[in-house]
Amino acid sequence: MTTAVREAAALQRTREATLQLLEPLDDEVLVAQVSPIMSPLVWDLAHIGWFEELWLVRRGADGEPSLAGADDLYDAFRHERAERSSLPILKPAEARAYLETVRRQALRVLELDESDRYLYGLVLQHELQHQETMLQTLQLSGVAYATPAHDDLRPAPKTEDVRVPVGPFMLGTNDPLWSYDNERPAHVVELPAFRIERHPVTNERFMEFVEDGGYRERRYWSDDGWRWLGAERVQAPLHWEHASEGWLRRRFGRREPVPPAEPVQHVSFHEAEAVAGWAGKRLPTEAEWERAAQGAESDDANLGRASFGPRPVAQRATSSVGCNCMLGDVWEWTSSTFAGYPGFEAFPYAEYSEVFFGDEQRVLRGGSWATDPLVARVTFRNWDLPQRRQLFSGVRLASDA
Repeated sequence: MTTAVREAAALQRTREATLQLLEPLDDEVLVAQVSPIMSPLVWDLAHIGWFEELWLVRRGADGEPSLAGADDLYDAFRHERAERSSLPILKPAEARAYLETVRRQALRVLELDESDRYLYGLVLQHELQHQETMLQTLQLSGVAYATPAHDDLRPAPKTEDVRVPVGPFMLGTNDPLWSYDNERPAHVVELPAFRIERHPVTNERFMEFVEDGGYRERRYWSDDGWRWLGAERVQAPLHWEHASEGWLRRRFGRREPVPPAEPVQHVSFHEAEAVAGWAGKRLPTEAEWERAAQGAESDDANLGRASFGPRPVAQRATSSVGCNCMLGDVWEWTSSTFAGYPGFEAFPYAEYSEVFFGDEQRVLRGGSWATDPLVARVTFRNWDLPQRRQLFSGVRLASDA
């Protein structure tokens, strides 16, 4: 099988998964502006095609798009998400037809061109990442969506620390084909010994934080976090509610008991930092997180959206130091702000990473249940604003040794 044939097959599998994800939804849902921080689902769909055309067919911004005005409508930096539903974007049937047209052109390019194979990985990962973004929008919408039951109400296991010894390790990667520019270059980092919890903070433990007054105790919150808490009047993780029968959550339109042993999800950086303070611990730096995750494999991880949620913590995606669930289940907030590594070079375009560097964005690691295994790797760096909760995000706690 030639490289082009393998790449074409992977692109096709990914496209089928994208269309399958949206297939149960009617046009009213696809065009809705569910939240000001999320695009309409149909915008994401057409944007996937625009990006594929830009990098596989046009090979950059110099060529002309096949769709008039596409560079304005579907460049993510031209319009805020909140205004995209008011733009003359493609309707659902038009967006699907556009994707099909672009794909035919892209497959011809793959057959003819053996150079710049990195662009294939770029386009493939981009679509996979947008599948997760669309799942975030779908969860925020509250629309009923058929998913597997999450009715395992076993108690959470006891919290344990893993001690990671002092020493150097290689942070990042030099992989030229699959890694993003912000993961490169690999470089040696010297870390003191530290402790990190064996598994992410569970729902059961987060309930203890809530019921212990964690959202009312100023001492657990940073200044920014306390201001956010007061402004938003948050009292529990997003989609949680307290009822006579206990804690419930809304998951893809279904109200269900909160499973105690699952990792908590839909918490902001501010909430992650506060629960760490309540526990007498802290968030790991991203270097500590990656050091603790060394050796974790995606083979048995909860990835790829089949579960439609975290699973009870267990010995899966276990690292060489013995931490569990290091890949999949929930993204884990770290204390690190998003910045380039020493020797960073923007590639193939500055807007992917570099424009987000600075003190505003916080780094998350590890992937979630909605992340595809092709994207979930120990070196992958996600980032978002500290108040964001639509992410499938949780937390793992650390402390000095």
